[in-house]
Amino acid sequence: MARTVAVGVQDFSKMVENNCFYVDKTDFIKEWWESKDDATLITRPRRFGKTLTMSMVDYFFSIRHAGRQDLFEGLSVWKDKKYQVLQGTYPVIFLSFADIKRDSCKKTCREIGKLMIWEYQKHAFLTEGECLLQAEKNEFYRIMSGDLDEDDIGSSMKKLAQYLSRYYGKRVIILLDEYDTPLQEAYVHGYWDEMVNFISGFFNSTFKTNPYLERGLMTGITRVSKESIFSDLNNIKVVTTTSRKYETSFGFTEKEVYLALEEFEMVSQMQEVKRWYDGFRFGGCDSIYNPWSITQFLDAKEFQSYWANTSSNTLIGQLIQGSSSDVKMAMEDLLNGRSFRTQMDEEIVFKNLKKRKSALWSLLLAGGYLKVSDLVQNRMGKTEYVLSITNAEVFSVFENLFTGWFSNDIFEYSEFCNALLSGDKKFMNQYLCTIMEHTVSFFDTGTKASCYTLPENFYHGFVLGLIASLRKIYHITSNRESGLGRYDVLLEPCDPSQDDAMLLEFKVINPDQEKSLKDTVQMALEQIVRKRYAAALEAKGIHKNRIRIYGFAFSGKRVLIDGGYLDEYSFSYSRNGFAEL
Repeated sequence: MARTVAVGVQDFSKMVENNCFYVDKTDFIKEWWESKDDATLITRPRRFGKTLTMSMVDYFFSIRHAGRQDLFEGLSVWKDKKYQVLQGTYPVIFLSFADIKRDSCKKTCREIGKLMIWEYQKHAFLTEGECLLQAEKNEFYRIMSGDLDEDDIGSSMKKLAQYLSRYYGKRVIILLDEYDTPLQEAYVHGYWDEMVNFISGFFNSTFKTNPYLERGLMTGITRVSKESIFSDLNNIKVVTTTSRKYETSFGFTEKEVYLALEEFEMVSQMQEVKRWYDGFRFGGCDSIYNPWSITQFLDAKEFQSYWANTSSNTLIGQLIQGSSSDVKMAMEDLLNGRSFRTQMDEEIVFKNLKKRKSALWSLLLAGGYLKVSDLVQNRMGKTEYVLSITNAEVFSVFENLFTGWFSNDIFEYSEFCNALLSGDKKFMNQYLCTIMEHTVSFFDTGTKASCYTLPENFYHGFVLGLIASLRKIYHITSNRESGLGRYDVLLEPCDPSQDDAMLLEFKVINPDQEKSLKDTVQMALEQIVRKRYAAALEAKGIHKNRIRIYGFAFSGKRVLIDGGYLDEYSFSYSRNGFAEL
């Protein structure tokens, strides 16, 4: 009889005691312990069993769970007798930063402080007897009462480890789950530098200058650069998705998925399960499945994007939307099922996310949105990553991302697509003017000196988001070479006998050259014709009378769209520029 699928359970004891569906990952305990690394950081995408693994390690080593052999009997780790005697023999401090999502450094520090207060309260028995000096007891009581500042928080873990080590006569194991959550929040909300100053001191005190530490284990999604927070932490072993260590400890292997489907009498679904949920690559194992999605599928027995709905993709959307044309081209290749090559560093330098496209690819790889299909050497001898979208489930994330960049319940975005398909310029203008007024800030559109140097990138991304749903009937590409230059957006119909092709050109008004948005539109249309952007379409046999061209002119929140069929337009030089014939 198949075990019960318990969705969202992250407590190891609950999984085992209730005979829930569980894939044995206890070999991780042996591999980690035998590595003898002082401090280990393991990065994996969200929903890959990191928290359950940390819970498993806690139940195995913690003195608080001594005598719980019943949780491990029958599992792989229990086959080795030398590990049987290790169960429940170490003091363990187990924290999670998963819920620390605040909009200021002060609030974040306060939340971390609360975690430490709870840990001190949990270990209040240390104040009994003669283990602590009276001065230490007084300080312990002060922290338990909540009377602590940032300096107290920074050193509180080390002090607690000291007291536990003295009490039990053994050094302490410290587990920190989702270490990078407050760091990502700090980047999103603009207090990165403040957070780095605090968290680097906290980590250094906890994992580097802590003589009471036996082993430290951290998990997270991203590998934040050493320069940011680990500059003094040279004793840490970093294990990313490309590392061979622990390559099968997180996520399900293909064999494990097959056995799970066999248990639930669903083996016939294996190929479709593979298409939807396979594709992650850790170390040398190139067929790892998302465990969250697999367990959800076993429970619901329906193919859906389970992983895609577990967290916000706001940061990813913001970065892609404001990215360079090269990034948008790469994204279009990915959405068309192709891969691309790039150099990158798996360390995430958050301050470079908007400056270097390699930082964006690193973030997408760490988050599980992309997979490494191959590693190749370029002509300069440098390693390049061949990246592609991970699987069908993640593909749906990107589709939803494109259509949801400017999500607003007031508007039905299909109306703009319908107007574009029918050539209804009046509605297109009315619609876009209204939506710009309601959803776009002047900061976004480049009317302040502190924002984008190329505001066309914003409008480009904005319109791509609006028309993303047309990908089922059009091949949509942007910034590709055609004719004598690079067009902004090209819509090539999947069935040219049914739909017109289209070229869109975006221009922000230049007051030095154009008196009105009408002049800017004319400049956009002229550019399409003069630079022969339609050459790629004509080479495929699409006639000018089936190619529509549109100029989009922008000034802040104001917009004007005009255009028509290509064969209706020609331009000649005039004294003041170009004139339509």
